[in-house]
Amino acid sequence: MSEENYLKDISEIKNMMNKSSRFISLSGMSGVLAGIYALIGAFVASKMIREYSSIEYINEKSQMIRGNFNLIDLEINLILVAITVISLSIITGIVLSRNKAKKNGDNIWNKTSKRLLFNFLIPLITGGILCLVLLNNNIIGLIAPFTLIFYGLACVNASKYTIGDIQYLGITNIILGLVATQYIGYGLYFWAFGFGILHILYGTVMYFKYDKN
Repeated sequence: MSEENYLKDISEIKNMMNKSSRFISLSGMSGVLAGIYALIGAFVASKMIREYSSIEYINEKSQMIRGNFNLIDLEINLILVAITVISLSIITGIVLSRNKAKKNGDNIWNKTSKRLLFNFLIPLITGGILCLVLLNNNIIGLIAPFTLIFYGLACVNASKYTIGDIQYLGITNIILGLVATQYIGYGLYFWAFGFGILHILYGTVMYFKYDKN
């Protein structure tokens, strides 16, 4: 055998090992679209918050009203926006990753993808529950930073079962979330940057690195 054949065999063996231990069908374009969804969601949320901030104070009890748009309405609407963004991102990720897996002759639902999902969801669900506790105790200022931190932890935790580059997205979001804890009141901007801009940048890099060929 020539040296070229040996190198080809080694490359094939490496690819087989990666397929058996890592889920490599994540779509870079799904990251880009998730970032776009997040930016749109942040824009909608900012409009809601601005409307709430312009409320009028009336009577001796300082009851806050503005077109029947009160704090409870704001919280419910913000949760609905977040759920919509997450749902669209998940659906897009599943559809595009399934198409990529099918193109590569892989199965999107296997032992590796199950391990990936399990390790990703542990920090994510933990952070989600903690954020609900914060919301219930009216500690709203820390919700955006904590979502960034726990999402970052989820990415790092799952990175050993998929494309390793995802850990850099996770670490960046963790750092961004920690910084955001020192700037309470600007959480939406940090959230838009972490889930929006960073996802678009990450998805673009992953697309040209893994998907385009």
